[in-house]
Amino acid sequence: MKIYRYPERKTWPELVKRPVFEREEISGLIAEIFETVEKDGDEALIQFNKKFDQALTPQITVSETELDNAADEISEDLKKAIQQAKENISKFHAAQIAETEKIETTKGVICWRENRAVEKVGIYIPGGTAPLFSTVLMLAVPAQLAGCREIILCTPPDSNGNINPAILYTAKLCGITQVFKTGGAQAVAAMALGTESIPKVYKIFGPGNQYVVAAKEFAQRYGVAIDMPAGPSEVLVIADRQAVPEFCAADLLSQAEHGSDSQVVFITDDFKIFTSTMEAVEKQVKKLPRNDMACKALDHSLFILTDSIEKALDFSNLYAPEHLILALEDFETYIPAIGNAGSVFLGNYSCESAGDYASGTNHTLPTNAYARNYSGVSMDSFVKKITFQHLSKEGLKKIGKTIEIMAEAEGLIAHKNAVSIRLK
Repeated sequence: MKIYRYPERKTWPELVKRPVFEREEISGLIAEIFETVEKDGDEALIQFNKKFDQALTPQITVSETELDNAADEISEDLKKAIQQAKENISKFHAAQIAETEKIETTKGVICWRENRAVEKVGIYIPGGTAPLFSTVLMLAVPAQLAGCREIILCTPPDSNGNINPAILYTAKLCGITQVFKTGGAQAVAAMALGTESIPKVYKIFGPGNQYVVAAKEFAQRYGVAIDMPAGPSEVLVIADRQAVPEFCAADLLSQAEHGSDSQVVFITDDFKIFTSTMEAVEKQVKKLPRNDMACKALDHSLFILTDSIEKALDFSNLYAPEHLILALEDFETYIPAIGNAGSVFLGNYSCESAGDYASGTNHTLPTNAYARNYSGVSMDSFVKKITFQHLSKEGLKKIGKTIEIMAEAEGLIAHKNAVSIRLK
């Protein structure tokens, strides 16, 4: 842990910096992977599976039989949990579908917007130390609600060439059309370029490590859109004197266990809560099965004692966390002060895990300070908005002179003539 007591504001920009990776080295490797996938297609993915995941996969397409059998390989309790989470996620995202509203800007001039689904989307699901079937829900549910015609999924196989059955069960439940056994940057390359088996998509979604993030950014060179540059997970907890140290510690560790590159930040204005939470973290981390990863994450995480909650919120807005927890008595008072955050959890009982799994909000969120300029995944992520306008004869007369004057001032006479010829 990195411990700071009352750090001066001038030091904050240095404190909010995330770990930096050697981008040049990564970029070269990503370009190489894209080139190989473009040249060798499925065979490249089979070889990458063998190289990176020690997996033998003669076929990269998951068969219908594998999808059907997945339901028999997980418990009834897990199936019910996935179904309940799906209901809540569906309810929250369905409410985001906006009705079309036609606006008459001038008499006889009517403008409106309509949604159209992104026709082909690709979902990437990490599947290594933690197979994130919950992310299947978070991405496939809104894609299905939006009406995406083709929803494909890529995820890395285990050493036996199999996909975690919970991922397959959730994929089928959510209407995913095809699942493929490939992970990492090569999976992103396959969705961006297309192979013999994997169709080229228009937009790629999903979290991943630094290589997956770099691959998503690289994919944009091929005209493919991405949801956001979502990287290693992070949480920032702000606590006051009524916070429960054990709860705060559990929330910090829930992110730290994601991986050694995850980052957790704890800020409080109460010295007793400050010391008690650090003690609770040290006690709880010893009992975690993934404590090695959590401990590595804690090595570069921040514990900050400040003299006011207002300063804590100022620091948080500069940091722009993926997850922000306000373990505060009067949390509603501070909501207007939140400017930059992916998703916010209010009060002692709103654990971050609720948003990760089943409350209904989306857990695919901006990290690495991208909450300053990106939103988390929502229904809007899966649609394009097309504007329409209809001008009657009367409508064109009303605004025609305005258009003519503006077009002539810009020296675009053909633009002016398109109006003039109608007015005559």
